[in-house]
Amino acid sequence: MDYSSCIYVASCVFTQNYPELSMQIQKYLKERFNMQIIRCCVPNYKIKKFEDSMPDWMRPQWKNLPSYQEFSKENTIIHICHNCSAIFQETRPQIKLLSLWELILADAKFPFPDYHHEKVTIQDCWRSYDNRKEQEDVRSLLTKMNIDAVELENNYEKTQFCGISLYQPSPKRNLILAPERFVKNAEGKFIPHSDEEKLKLMQEYGQKIKTEKIVAYCHYCVKGLELGGKDAKHIAELLFPSCFV
Repeated sequence: MDYSSCIYVASCVFTQNYPELSMQIQKYLKERFNMQIIRCCVPNYKIKKFEDSMPDWMRPQWKNLPSYQEFSKENTIIHICHNCSAIFQETRPQIKLLSLWELILADAKFPFPDYHHEKVTIQDCWRSYDNRKEQEDVRSLLTKMNIDAVELENNYEKTQFCGISLYQPSPKRNLILAPERFVKNAEGKFIPHSDEEKLKLMQEYGQKIKTEKIVAYCHYCVKGLELGGKDAKHIAELLFPSCFV
């Protein structure tokens, strides 16, 4: 594949949650593919808020990234965030989307770490419930890392999980830019709950998980699983373990 027309959207929220990991992913994409990187999927979205939320050591690097750029039909968007992918799908359906996981899976030189057949539960995300390609690519990556995936009953298209994000109002941006995903297909979701209710829901959900660890590919899923008392990892943490040595 020719990666010269690819643009990686680093994701403001993912980077805020995982600053070291985000910088490691960006470093990989720059060094391996000389890929262009931007911050956000929409122009002028809370730029200063996210700049100020980044740790001091990486704030200058974050500010140096373009916050956004216009895209053409020749571009391929590499995404790590399901909000970003949903917005692109509905606002720019002519642009090709590629998950970071699909790109890594296709990279014959990627140095996959070895987890020696550890059993880990895989958590699918409601925000990507209909993206079978991404779901299968995530499982292929686990296999490449010698991780034995344990399936939940409500997996693939049956998943209704996305941490506590579905138990509070959706950001207005998502409702406006991706109404198919976040309005039409979200019946019964994004209804406000108290902090106590959210904690109870996550704890009850966590009791269904029998392995010591669970891996997700959504930052909202990970935070919800952690709130429920689980040892949850984002798959990017497993792919780039040097960030956590």
